[in-house]
Amino acid sequence: MRYRVLLLLLLLCLPLCAQNSGKVFPYNYFIDDLPNGLRVVTVPTDFPNLVAMYTVVGTGSRNEVEPGKSGFAHLFEHLMFRGSKHFTAAQRDELLKRAGAATNAYTTDDRTVYHLVFSKEDLPQVIELEADTFQALQYERDAYKTETGAVLGEYNKNSANPFSKMHEVLRETAFKTHTYSHTTMGYLRDIQDMPNQYDYSLQFYRRYYRPEYTTIILAGDLDHDAALALVKKHFGNWERGSYKAQIPTEPPQDGPRSAHIDWPSPTLPQMFVAFRAPAYSDTDKDWVALQLVADIAFGPNSDVYQRLVLKEQKVETLFADSANNMDPELFTVGARVKDAKDMDYVREQILATFKQFAGATVPQEQLDSARARARYGFVMQLDSSEAIASNLAPFINLRRTPETINQVFALAQQLTPDDLRSAAQTYFVDNNRTIVTLKTKADSANVAGQGGH
Repeated sequence: MRYRVLLLLLLLCLPLCAQNSGKVFPYNYFIDDLPNGLRVVTVPTDFPNLVAMYTVVGTGSRNEVEPGKSGFAHLFEHLMFRGSKHFTAAQRDELLKRAGAATNAYTTDDRTVYHLVFSKEDLPQVIELEADTFQALQYERDAYKTETGAVLGEYNKNSANPFSKMHEVLRETAFKTHTYSHTTMGYLRDIQDMPNQYDYSLQFYRRYYRPEYTTIILAGDLDHDAALALVKKHFGNWERGSYKAQIPTEPPQDGPRSAHIDWPSPTLPQMFVAFRAPAYSDTDKDWVALQLVADIAFGPNSDVYQRLVLKEQKVETLFADSANNMDPELFTVGARVKDAKDMDYVREQILATFKQFAGATVPQEQLDSARARARYGFVMQLDSSEAIASNLAPFINLRRTPETINQVFALAQQLTPDDLRSAAQTYFVDNNRTIVTLKTKADSANVAGQGGH
C-alpha cells in the first residue's frame, strides 16, 4: 500500500518536476562509450528491485538495400533467441526463467530492439547471456529453416489483416527508390526464398550485429559504476565492424499517386491519405511542427474528428501518424469508414483539412494546448523502469542520447502558429500525396451502381 502511494505521488509530481527543470525527460542518466563503439545509457531509477535492459540495434528494414533480401532484420528478431556459443536455446530459456525475466523483441524501419525485465540481483547473469548472444550467436540450418517458416506464417497472418495490407501497399506506392518501400516483414517473394538464404543470414549478422550499431539501455534499481563494469567485462571484446549500407535517396514525387485494394472478405472500407514528410529532427522546426499538426488537425479534439466520428458518425476510427524515422517518411491519416458510400465524402473532408492547415494559422491557444498534451502525455508514460527504457529506445536509435527528447520539446516550445502553417504549406502539396483505399468487391459494385466513384 505504501509503495502504491509513493508511486502515485511520483506520477503526480513528474509533470511539475519536468516543467520546473525545463526537461521533459526528468531522470539523471549516464552515457558511456566503449572503445569498440558500443554505447551504454544507464538510468538509475527509484522503482525498486527491477531492471530493464533494452538493446537497440540500429538496423531495420531501412538497411535491407540488396534486391531479394528484404525481411532479414525482422528475421533476426526470431534468430537471436536460438542460442549462442556458450548457451543453447534451452539453457537460455532456463536461465531467464529462473530469473523471472520477461523478454521479447521488435523490429521497425530503422531499428531492432531486444528487451528484458528482471530482478536486479540477476543483472550479472543477464548481461553475460546477452553478450554471448550478440557476439557469438549460433544456429544450425534446420533451426534457421524453422524460423523462416515462422516468418512466412507471420506474414500470411498479417496479410489477412486489411490494415496491414494497406500499410504494405501504401509503402510500395509512395516509395519507389528508398528501402522504406517495403515493410519490416519484407516482400513475400523474399520471405518465400529465405529458407535458401542461410549463408546470407550469417553475412547479415556479421554486418549489423556490431558494437558501433548498438546501444544498451539499462534502467532501474542499479548502480551505474557496477552496471558499467559488467558491460565492459562481457561486451568489451566485441569486435567492431566496418560495413555501412548505402541507403538510396528517394527522389521528389512527380505527382499524386493512388492505389486500391479489393478485399476478398467482409470488412469495413478504409483509406490512407498520406503526404511526404521530413525525417526526424531535434533541430528542424518542420518535423516538430508536423507532430503538433497531427494532433491539432486530426486528433480527438479536432474539428474533423468531432464531425466525422462523433457528430455524423460516418467514421469508426480516425488517426494521424507523423513518423519519427531516420529518413524522410510519410504523414499519414487513416480512416475506417462505416459505409462504402461515404468514402468519397470522408476523403474530401480529410483533404480539405490538409488544405485548411496549409492556408491558415492555428489559434495560439490550440497550439499551446497541443504542446501541453504532448509534454504531459510523454512524461506520464514514464511510470516504471521498463516504461522509461521502452520510451527511450526509439530516440536512442535516432540520436543515441536521451537529450534529444528534451531538445525536441524545447524546440516545440519555440514554435509559432506561422511555423505550423509553413510546414503544412511545404509538405501538404499534391505532388507529395498518396492515397490508398480498401473495399470489398461487393461494396465497390454497390457504390458504382449508386453512381459513386
